Amino acid sequence: MFQRIIDGISASTGTTVRLTSLAAGAALALFITTCFLCAAAFISVLEKYGPVQACLAGAGVFFLLTLTAAVSYWAYKRQLRKQAHIAAERAAKSTAASMLADPMLLATVLQIVRAIGIKRLLPILAIGGVALGIMASRAGVPDEASAEPAE
Repeated sequence: MFQRIIDGISASTGTTVRLTSLAAGAALALFITTCFLCAAAFISVLEKYGPVQACLAGAGVFFLLTLTAAVSYWAYKRQLRKQAHIAAERAAKSTAASMLADPMLLATVLQIVRAIGIKRLLPILAIGGVALGIMASRAGVPDEASAEPAE
């Protein structure tokens, strides 16, 4: 029984190593191809316009590639931040909902209501509700002082 598991792991590891080596070989070939294309473009511009223009053309191409990579990184980072914010909001909501659904908490609240009395608790609950409403309305408004600086 364990031999089958070991054979399965061994086969999947071998396949993974083969695929990884193929991907590394393809990446190396793509890098070499890109180098030769850049050299050919440089020599072509060098023969037609001169050395300064050839260097500036090469720098311009790589600057555009760098800008594209930076913008895509920024967009990806922003998307991750947005997803993390949504996940945090969902976690906060589920925590509050699970607290209200806890039978021990409900039993404790009922015992407190019975011990103190409903007539004495009504003003306290009203004040607590108003305070909770104010806190909930302020939670949605971003605070100017605690805003993170832009990157």
